[in-house]
Amino acid sequence: MLQVAIGTKNPAKVDAIINGFAGVEANFFPTSVPSGVSAQPFSDEETIRGAINRAKSALEKEGTGLGIGLEGGVVDSEFGLFLCNWGAITDKNNEPIIAGGARILLPDEIAEELKKGIELGDVMAEFTKQKDIRSHEGAIGIFTNHYVNRKDMFTHVVKLLVGQYTYRKNN
Repeated sequence: MLQVAIGTKNPAKVDAIINGFAGVEANFFPTSVPSGVSAQPFSDEETIRGAINRAKSALEKEGTGLGIGLEGGVVDSEFGLFLCNWGAITDKNNEPIIAGGARILLPDEIAEELKKGIELGDVMAEFTKQKDIRSHEGAIGIFTNHYVNRKDMFTHVVKLLVGQYTYRKNN
């Protein structure tokens, strides 16, 4: 049975990881570890680095066979500021496997606040007048009218990671 260290205790991310491992016998160990990047990652590279850092730190802290990290961020483009999400899964012997997920264009009023240096979770709390959006539906849930929530978004990334991991292990 796989022993999987999860580089967060965020309920939406933990649920996404458990869902993403559906059909795989595993025990999960959520643990708080730093991302090693900005509280609000502002590029794909920084967001990927945060996911890798979380995966490696969780693996080391928990001493399990696998570590997994998920990180949300934003990416600026000529079309506006996009929400992004990345994940990484690693073991002690191989380079991390990386996968990314959904992207949506954030409304201008949200993007403007992020560019001032305010973290998305704080912007969303003010925008929605709700607390702890990041542990529930997330910005993606709000801006997709709840068609996709944060758990769904990250579950997709985890499935990509688990699929790549099992492929690498079997080939």
